[in-house]
Amino acid sequence: MDNHKNESQTPQEELQHLREVNEPEDFEHLEPDEEQHEARQAAGSLIWLLPLSVALVVLVAIFFVVMSL
Repeated sequence: MDNHKNESQTPQEELQHLREVNEPEDFEHLEPDEEQHEARQAAGSLIWLLPLSVALVVLVAIFFVVMSL
């Protein structure tokens, strides 16, 4: 990525760009991708998957230990 200044921008255009970039997020007017169902889905909907995976790994490990005796 280039770090040099775009030569076609005037100082006023550059200042306007910096103001736009530094504006806080507008949560009242969502970006189009945030309106999709996947983006609004609760983060905890798959919270049960990690404990289930851990339990399955422990059971498989116990099975191999018991079978090796």
